[in-house]
Amino acid sequence: MKNLIRLLLLAVSFTALSGAASAQNDKQRLSREQLAEAQARHIAGEMAMDSATSKRFIDAYCRFQKEIWALGPRKRLQPDSMTDEEIGQVLRDRFAHSQKILNLRLKYYAVYSEFLTQKQILRVYELERQMMDRLAKRGKKPGR
Repeated sequence: MKNLIRLLLLAVSFTALSGAASAQNDKQRLSREQLAEAQARHIAGEMAMDSATSKRFIDAYCRFQKEIWALGPRKRLQPDSMTDEEIGQVLRDRFAHSQKILNLRLKYYAVYSEFLTQKQILRVYELERQMMDRLAKRGKKPGR
């Protein structure tokens, strides 16, 4: 009987602790803006930027991200339930969206060129791609 009570108490303890841990993880989730700033700080740190350059980079990177988000997501293509005209319109919309992203990238390339060298800009893009790949892999973990 004592063993049964201990086992029940242990099970209740684990349940309570796992609920608290789950609630803590929800609180630690970053907003988009916080994530963009953390990414910019990481890139600036990896590149060992001085404080003035780092501040300019973080500000520009966060503005760039906000402008990208303002474009909204790309339209999803569901060809099985669409006519050829609808598919054509979605594809044209996607091209227009891609062009807007390219225009923003060119705009911020010019901004970065004001305070970074071309090698540094290339390294920024490489580090950004590595982070995006890592986040994409994290999102595809089994059980999610």
